[in-house]
Amino acid sequence: MPKVSFIGLGVMGYPMAGYIAKAGHDVTVYNRTKSKAEKWIKEFNGKLAETPKECASNSEFIFSCVGNDDDLREVTTGVNGAFQNIKPGGVFVDNTTASAKVARELFNIAKEKKFGFLDAPVSGGQAGAENGALTVMIGGNENDFLKAQPIIDCYSKKMKLLGPSGSGQLAKMVNQICIAGLVQGLSEGLRFGQNAGLNVEDVVEVISKGAAQSWQMENRFNTMLDNKFDFGFAVDWMRKDLAIALEEANSNGSKLPVTEIVDKFYKQIQKDGGNRFDTSSLITLLPKKS
Repeated sequence: MPKVSFIGLGVMGYPMAGYIAKAGHDVTVYNRTKSKAEKWIKEFNGKLAETPKECASNSEFIFSCVGNDDDLREVTTGVNGAFQNIKPGGVFVDNTTASAKVARELFNIAKEKKFGFLDAPVSGGQAGAENGALTVMIGGNENDFLKAQPIIDCYSKKMKLLGPSGSGQLAKMVNQICIAGLVQGLSEGLRFGQNAGLNVEDVVEVISKGAAQSWQMENRFNTMLDNKFDFGFAVDWMRKDLAIALEEANSNGSKLPVTEIVDKFYKQIQKDGGNRFDTSSLITLLPKKS
């Protein structure tokens, strides 16, 4: 079994690395907060590294799942970055949601050093990571993808190579743009139904079998009606992702009027103290008739 390294053990990376270990791979992990890595080691019996550079040593595949572009650069090309220790022929798989720009930048550096780089952001949230059922959108070279595919399969239910470097990140932007509009539409529909005096649970039971059906409706409408917003993807993370998408839209000439509006709504939720609410909290901005 190939040796694997995993850098970044947050709410997504922790279970993702766990599924790779449970598949039988020898996994070395690094996390900025060491206690989280120590906890992972006790649960999955891997090895702990003190730096990303050490973590990458002797592994054929190195995975990362960190916060943003700056974090990604730090763990790859920083003073103690993993790129200093990856052998020719290895493959670095980045599961961070980051910009297409940084993906292409790191791809080119990896190419010079004769190892592969795949930008491979994921969708499915914390629940998807914990269930090993993430969707993975991938950019990079086909040969690198084919090498890494069996390991990515450990934590995914669907993966696809979508084009050259940066394509995975661009696809994740499409994903977040679609979700933003869907959640706002669902919020408006649910609140409208309540204010109209309908039994909204009955309404959703019916319309969820028709054209209005969505993952958000199936998985979030009950918690939205109960004003519970601690399920999955946080507003802070969504705003980070939408900022990436809006910046990319400015450069490629796309118009994202709904995304811009929804981003402002999430900004208001942050202002009201809902930074860690999940993305379905958009409904809190809509008045409910007493």
